Amino acid sequence: MPPEPESDTEPMTAPGPTVGAPDPTVAGPGPVTDGPGAPGVVEEATRVVDRASAEAGETAGRGGGAPDPARPRRWVPWTALAVYAALRVAAVVAMAVTAAASHVGLLSKLDIWDGEWFLRIVRHGYPAHLPEAHGHVTANPTAFFPALPLLTRALDVTGLPAGWSILVISAVTGAVAVYGVGLLARHLKDDDAGRRSALLFAVVPGAFAFSLGYSEGIVITCVSLGLLALLRRRWWLAGVLGAVATAASPVGLAFVVSCAWCAGRSIVKERRYGALVAPLIAPLGFVAFMVYLRIHTGTFSAWRLTERGGWKSYPSADYPFRILWTFLRNPLSPTLTGQILVVGTVVAVIGVVLMVRERQPVPVLLYGFGVVASAAFSEPVGLRPRFLMLAFPMVIALGTRYEGRTHRVLVAVSAALLVAMTVLELSSWAVFP
Repeated sequence: MPPEPESDTEPMTAPGPTVGAPDPTVAGPGPVTDGPGAPGVVEEATRVVDRASAEAGETAGRGGGAPDPARPRRWVPWTALAVYAALRVAAVVAMAVTAAASHVGLLSKLDIWDGEWFLRIVRHGYPAHLPEAHGHVTANPTAFFPALPLLTRALDVTGLPAGWSILVISAVTGAVAVYGVGLLARHLKDDDAGRRSALLFAVVPGAFAFSLGYSEGIVITCVSLGLLALLRRRWWLAGVLGAVATAASPVGLAFVVSCAWCAGRSIVKERRYGALVAPLIAPLGFVAFMVYLRIHTGTFSAWRLTERGGWKSYPSADYPFRILWTFLRNPLSPTLTGQILVVGTVVAVIGVVLMVRERQPVPVLLYGFGVVASAAFSEPVGLRPRFLMLAFPMVIALGTRYEGRTHRVLVAVSAALLVAMTVLELSSWAVFP
């Protein structure tokens, strides 16, 4: 018989017939099963997203109840996706006009920042020897993880130039990330909450990255669907999605913590050792990259040395406090980057509080906390918009909590900030993303 939910983590659910009650910190308030090993809605393995959406549309009484006709089997946040597409098109058109006016190629305007480094990997691979100057490793492609370059190379069969391929992958995975965030929010609450969360995520200030050659779309797609897989106890699927996420960015390691917690809870509560599959597979993307660098460069610490030497990036326990103290001492003294980091820190605190107040399942909370902490205590990264976007459970907390006029105001303010960030990142070097 499944364990009863704990009062401090049980989300609100609509009344309805149930058979048993799963642990909400593992399975969330989605469809209730008849206990461990109960059958779910099974479709083709190649249609994982449709299958998850279809199951989310069933009522709690799977043990004999019929699907609720008010909840369609397939759910798509069309408004959010339309807004997302319009923003991407607008960004490309604006940069095309700018490129034409300055007599340069459009790709030179879009394949910038991290995209430039990813393209170096696509064209030349990783360096066999870490470049050094004055005894320190200098900036080189080793700081960037391989999932996006590998996908870009896979598109060589289309004949599309690498510069365009990397932009297409970023934009398409960004769209799927919007869907994944909405689907997870829908699972946590209801259809309307899913639509609100998807729309808000489509216009978060950090979404400018989807107009450039970045790996954020891959990470958020894999983690959002991976969290949904964890909540549905699909351990293999969660593990595979985690492996892709950790091959795309070290941020994916926060998802491994969620996998480990779910596995530990499943073993303690139900003696289901198969849950170990998720935390064992999820970090393999990161591990494989580190092993490759050891073979290729001769050192396991190649990535860390490059981060510290090339980007002056390293863990710092007092970094967020120094940012806030500098601002409080003289609000006009920080650079534009410093001011953005101060705002980001305040937003993160509010977001974390809302995540807790919305009583999100523990795996979702752990991922959100992990991303916020890793960014906040990494100098000089900090809580800039791109990393706040990666902590998308905060966006879900806003989407599930606020509706009506408040939600519309949030969308409008966020969209205005997104436009400002896009203009800033595409037209100047004042702030690195």
